[in-house]
Amino acid sequence: MQTESSVASYGLFGRHLPPANSTARTVEHMKASGTIQPMNTVPANFDPQSDLPKGFLDFLLPLHRAFSPRQRELAERRTTALQAAHQGHLPDYLPPSPATQENWQVDLPEWCRDQRNQMTGPADDAELVVKMLNSGAPGVMLDLEDSMANTWPHLMLGVSNILSALRGKLTYFDAKRNGTVAIQPSKTVVMLRPRGLHLHQAGVLKGELLSASLFDVALVAFQLAPSELRHPLVFYIPKTEAAEEGLWWRDVFQAVARAKGWPQHAIKCMALVESHPFAYQMEEFSYHLRDHILALNLGRWDYMASLIHFNLHDPHWVLPDRNTIPHDVAFFQNLRNRIPEICHKHGMLAIGGMTALYPSRVDAELNARALAVLEKDKRNEALSLMDGAWTGHPDQNEIAVKQFPFPNQLHARPANPVARPDLRPVPTGVGKQSLQGTIAAIRTVIRYRQGVLAGRGASLLDGYMEDLATDRIYRLMIAQRMRHRDAVQILDDAGKPAVHTPELISRLFDEQLDRILRELPPDTPAEAIEEFKQARIVSEKMILAGEFTPV
Repeated sequence: MQTESSVASYGLFGRHLPPANSTARTVEHMKASGTIQPMNTVPANFDPQSDLPKGFLDFLLPLHRAFSPRQRELAERRTTALQAAHQGHLPDYLPPSPATQENWQVDLPEWCRDQRNQMTGPADDAELVVKMLNSGAPGVMLDLEDSMANTWPHLMLGVSNILSALRGKLTYFDAKRNGTVAIQPSKTVVMLRPRGLHLHQAGVLKGELLSASLFDVALVAFQLAPSELRHPLVFYIPKTEAAEEGLWWRDVFQAVARAKGWPQHAIKCMALVESHPFAYQMEEFSYHLRDHILALNLGRWDYMASLIHFNLHDPHWVLPDRNTIPHDVAFFQNLRNRIPEICHKHGMLAIGGMTALYPSRVDAELNARALAVLEKDKRNEALSLMDGAWTGHPDQNEIAVKQFPFPNQLHARPANPVARPDLRPVPTGVGKQSLQGTIAAIRTVIRYRQGVLAGRGASLLDGYMEDLATDRIYRLMIAQRMRHRDAVQILDDAGKPAVHTPELISRLFDEQLDRILRELPPDTPAEAIEEFKQARIVSEKMILAGEFTPV
């Protein structure tokens, strides 16, 4: 198995990058590689018998036979739904069903009734995992998905850290303290986010693609015993797009439980609302998973990206610069009000989203601004009857927790809820659309993608924590402005129209790459410089090729 130090030799989703010595060779590599595949592949020297837990392949194979074909069918249906949206057939509510008409209830366990703050971060960072678990947060989600680079070494490190964390044994060496720091005993609920249904795992089974979601769930569950856990195993389901996908997850959880000899409903879950079509089918999805599901969560940044993606054909949906869009913009607020209504109706928790602006321990002004934004944002979510929200930094925990009533607001329901609220209100009169916003987007996607090439799934840039979700937002915003350049004016600093042609965008990419390279410290390794050059090429290529799925 590869070591972490070899991560940089692997590009997007495990694909080999060319030697870091020639921009021209990089360009040729990217031209030859075609579209970016939503895939993780194993190293060349991978041996499943020695590099995977003993007996795991026998455990995995029947699950793969049963569920990977279904996963591919569901992924194909997503493509069909997106194509239909671009032809004018946009997502809408489903017809009435037992899911929406019957009085079904979730049995919410006592151990997770308080989830006023859920800290989240990449599972491959042991120090961060320990700090999150020692933060006092009611919940912690360990991520194998958006905030972690989807390469094999990082996946294996992430799974290893998750197993150690669930057993309470994960540690890290703190150089400042000159000692080892361990996880302190607590009632914190530990959850883990597997990769989404759109992703594949190659190389584990020769000549066959696995569902990445299935592989992650199976690999973790196979290595655990109930006696090692303080509470049942909880997975955070990402990137759902349709209610029927809940049946796939339900069947996977129950099949894994049977294979382990656990009770049928032993595995629990929470689910992120991260796609526009899913917003119309949350209740039906939860109904399918009613013996497992505990909460729904507004994954606001992926949701914004999905909303743009499904409305990419419509010039009315060319959004303002990202950081000028208020947190209570109508397309967020209507959904933010809708989620608690559905959740509390059926006894589930409603969890709010992540605040992207991060506190700083070295910049007092930024720190004060970030914590003020955090308080306002979480207070708004509490007033929307959310039971908690997400944060990513230990310094955010106390403020976040204080905004929500203890232990939850399950009893609270709006007096006159709208049965089918408008989940697609056009954001007119919000924010500003500027050339500087485009430049900031380009600068961010280059730096974010360099982080991915270097093995980081999330990067703190200009005070904001950027991960795959925000990278998608920026790439989609650039694509919108190019596609609708004749219908929507984007103004420069002088107030003149800046027509977003492919030529302009390419020039801006070149300019921002040059600026980034000039600003690097003199001792920046050549490998990192080459990664920035590769990142510039990959990012523009993804925009021009219309690749906006979360990869």
